[in-house]
Amino acid sequence: MRRAVALGAPSLLRHGLRVTPARAASVGVGLLALVVTYALLDLIVGGQCALPCVTSTLAQAVRLATPIALAAYCGLVSERAGVMNIGIEGMMLLAAMVGYAANVYVFDALKGQGMDPAAAAHTARLLALFAGVASAGLLGLLHAVVSLSFRVDQLISGTVINILAAGITGYCYRQFLAENVPPGPGTFAPFDIPLLASIPVVGPVLFQGQKPIVYLMLLLAVILHVVLFRTRWGLRTRAVGEHPKAVDTVGIDVIRTRYVAVVLGALIAGLGGVWFTLEAVDTFGPLMTSGAGFIGLAAMIFGKWLPIGALLGALIFGVGSAVQVALSIFRPDIPSQLPQMLPYLLTIVILSGAIGRAVPPAADGVPYRKE
Repeated sequence: MRRAVALGAPSLLRHGLRVTPARAASVGVGLLALVVTYALLDLIVGGQCALPCVTSTLAQAVRLATPIALAAYCGLVSERAGVMNIGIEGMMLLAAMVGYAANVYVFDALKGQGMDPAAAAHTARLLALFAGVASAGLLGLLHAVVSLSFRVDQLISGTVINILAAGITGYCYRQFLAENVPPGPGTFAPFDIPLLASIPVVGPVLFQGQKPIVYLMLLLAVILHVVLFRTRWGLRTRAVGEHPKAVDTVGIDVIRTRYVAVVLGALIAGLGGVWFTLEAVDTFGPLMTSGAGFIGLAAMIFGKWLPIGALLGALIFGVGSAVQVALSIFRPDIPSQLPQMLPYLLTIVILSGAIGRAVPPAADGVPYRKE
């Protein structure tokens, strides 16, 4: 991981931040959205939103952008290999439920064995994290088997994944999580990143008082960029998503490469799912992901199938969600339904082509048959 981070900075400077019209437009729209959001917020609250208000709102935006960014990473890894994945919502929902259930029941079991409560809580949260991510990976494997091995339409496969996850989580919630649930150990504790937390403005927003999955989300943007654009596996994955027949002629297994990409993306989506129950709240509710997987796909399109661009798109949606909190504090007279519409309105604006035409990988969604 240290090597990936070390390679990430020069790689971003040489490739990820290379100025092109499309990337400049995306960054311009993103910055404009942040400025306009703050201006509207300051106007609505009557000038009461000083710098601490802006800092806290943006820090909240980063937290709320975490599941959206992770869903976007899942989508871009899968689609870079040529496999559409609209089942991200279902993968995140299952991971959220499994993470919560494991967190509660493992903690209860460890306490029953006499383990120190603090150590039991730490162990339970870690095991819950891995269990939730693994459950999403299994759904990703199912999506890969159905869409790649049996060549079922990828849109239908993803839709079935969402329906299956909604059914499983709804049933398990009613049977095991709705009543008589033992007290859980709570969520991950926030902490600061040394040195980086002291950077003016940026430090309090990104590196101060955030929780582990938030930091992983930010780090994954760099790691995925390095992996996709600076490694042999990344080159093969992108080639499979653009021209699989040409890749097959040089001896690269197209189906296996796509399998790996889909399952890897699902594991990332699982990380976004467990954010809901291991970092946001210490509980689970049916359909609690609330469309984060679909908004993540919009962020992916906004970011032109690039990790840094997807992160920027997720942050815009996060700002839209964080404004709700500020408005509820400063303007309780405004109906809550109005600010709650903002993230979804941003989704419509972005997908309607406000940032220009987004071109997916050439073989995205096209099943491959070896001749």
